[in-house]
Formats: sequence, structure tokens, C-alpha cells
Amino acid sequence: MSDLTQRAAELLADHRDSIDRLDAILVYTLGERFKHTQAVGRLKAQHDLPPSDPTREERQIERLEWLAKEADLDPEFAKKFLNFIISEVIRHHEKLQR
Repeated sequence: MSDLTQRAAELLADHRDSIDRLDAILVYTLGERFKHTQAVGRLKAQHDLPPSDPTREERQIERLEWLAKEADLDPEFAKKFLNFIISEVIRHHEKLQR
């Protein structure tokens, strides 16, 4: 293996290590987020509030699109990601109301 190939392999390993750490952060962050949204769902169920809040969801999507632009992340990807999370949260809230 040449020195350049060895250096490339080392850089690749460093990038992959960072990606692995960031993936762990994402998973733990989502876990914390869902703990709070489940608490919100229980509160909504106890007080007979609707499982979704379209006005808040719209504000959150706009906010995330802005944050994505600031972070140099594709805003469409961020919007799809948040829509997925919101749909999961609503599903949890509906389940709690049954």
C-alpha cells in the first residue's frame, strides 16, 4: 500500500469514526425528543386535546427549514425528516388516546 493510499485509509477511518459518533448523538437525541413528545401525548390524552396541532407543526417545519439553510443542509431533506418525526409523534398521540 502506498503512503498516499495509507493516508487516505486513515482519513477515511477518521471520517467514519466521526460519523459513528454523530449517529449515536442522533439516536440519543431522538430518544430524548420522543420521551418529551410522549409526555405531551399523555397530557393531551388526559385533557382530551387533539393529537395533532397543525399550526405548531407548520411553524416547526418553517423553523427547521431555516435551521437547515443555516447549517448548509438541504431544506427539503430537513422538511421530509421533520414530517416523518411529526407523523410518528401523532401516531403515538393517537395510540395514547385510545
